[in-house]
Amino acid sequence: MATLALLWESSSSMIFCFRSVKNLPPVENEGVGGIIIGVKSFGFSVKVLYFCILPLLDFNLNGKPMTYLLLSMGALSLVGMLWLHLESRRENEKTAKMRSVWGAVLAPVFFGLLAWLPLPPMIPILVGLTTLMVVLLLVVPTGRPGGFENCFPAERFDERTVMFSRAALKPDTDYFDRYYRDHPQHRECDDKFRRLPGLGSPDAGKYEPLSFAAAAASFEAVEGLSGLIEGEPAATTLEVSPEVATAFIKGWLKKLGAVSSGITVLKDEHMYTVKGRGENWGQSIERTHRFAIAFSVEMDHRQMGTAPQGPTMMESAEQYMQAGAIATQVAVFIRNLGWGSEAHIDANYKVICPLVARDAGLGEIGRMGLLMTAELGPRVRLGVITTDLPVNTDKAGFDPAVLHFCSICKKCAEICPPGAIPKGGREGPEGNKRWRLDSESCYTYWCATGTDCGQCVRVCPYSHPNTLMHNLVRRGIKNSAIFRHFALKMDDLLYGRKPKPMVPASWLPNRH
Repeated sequence: MATLALLWESSSSMIFCFRSVKNLPPVENEGVGGIIIGVKSFGFSVKVLYFCILPLLDFNLNGKPMTYLLLSMGALSLVGMLWLHLESRRENEKTAKMRSVWGAVLAPVFFGLLAWLPLPPMIPILVGLTTLMVVLLLVVPTGRPGGFENCFPAERFDERTVMFSRAALKPDTDYFDRYYRDHPQHRECDDKFRRLPGLGSPDAGKYEPLSFAAAAASFEAVEGLSGLIEGEPAATTLEVSPEVATAFIKGWLKKLGAVSSGITVLKDEHMYTVKGRGENWGQSIERTHRFAIAFSVEMDHRQMGTAPQGPTMMESAEQYMQAGAIATQVAVFIRNLGWGSEAHIDANYKVICPLVARDAGLGEIGRMGLLMTAELGPRVRLGVITTDLPVNTDKAGFDPAVLHFCSICKKCAEICPPGAIPKGGREGPEGNKRWRLDSESCYTYWCATGTDCGQCVRVCPYSHPNTLMHNLVRRGIKNSAIFRHFALKMDDLLYGRKPKPMVPASWLPNRH
């Protein structure tokens, strides 16, 4: 009867716990939220283990250190799976939410049975020691992976060859005729995407009127910033120390909504050679400033999780606008101090933002050709301000751990509908190796669906939210080659090798 009473008490506690979790309010600081959930889960786990499971199994723990060890492992696995379940609920990750429930049941049962069953003493000891060894191998740093060199562009790029520039060319115009006279190899594939509905078209396969109209509104707002991206500095120059200017700008960028920021010396290879969009099409681009300030803004995890549906393009466009607004505001501020500056925003780039951001220490360029930031992976939009204002620079973001993880992961390449992301290794001469995307296939798919896809960003293991749990995984990925392989297998197990798109938030249209 005592055991039944304890079982009833523990069952009641379990029901109360999950009801409480279901009604948890949103936590603004995800890291603090994760700690709170972890502490609550541990207390709940200890109660269930020691007041329910142990009495049912009639344990005698006196003088059994291995039993203590196995039960502790069971309790920790229960805590970990409950934590994962709670985080998955908050992130709307349905597959991980269900699989974590199975993990919360099976892992403690496994360790409990090892401690309870009358097995030869060596079996529980070997299992316990093996588990400890595996954990140690996962957390002990293994050094920087070899075979990955810090590569730089061998030559500068002509912006006219970028797909967005080619898409903006209008038939029967001088620009159109000049471009295809100089680049006849592009004519056939470009005619192919021009026969399709196009990005944002009502005739496209993923068309949904509200989200498409919202995306168009964001792009129109970005166009409205074009008159502020450059201009003459004030007549009077305010002298500010590099330390003060750097601290102020980085602090202000964070306040304005930037997730990360960094500064680098502006190099020729950061710049396009020729302007490919707007009134200055065909004009050469020269480096006129000393420094480049790069920053990232977050794209919402839930909306990007709907890729390739309309809410993804809506979010992508909104963050282009956000990055543009921040960059423009900072550029105007610097000019008001009497220093030259220019904002580089959507449709008005003179620099290649991922190259600038990498050299400014924001991350490393991954398999999909996007910057893999430390906090959010590729789930960001970038902004750049070039300036003559004296500022302190940051260390470049070369990270061989990211390159190694991208080399073994390949989830983005496997889910890419047109196969535009390569599945092989980096190619090119020494010092200029990179994964080379098929940008024509990628953009052609966009023109068929009407959205900017985003499935590569959606499935990337680095794209998980910036929370304590995921940041612990990111730290392990950075420190250990063994952990990188383990993290990839766990990501496949919990979220799926080719996870399905999320259901949009209730206020967003759902075409699923």
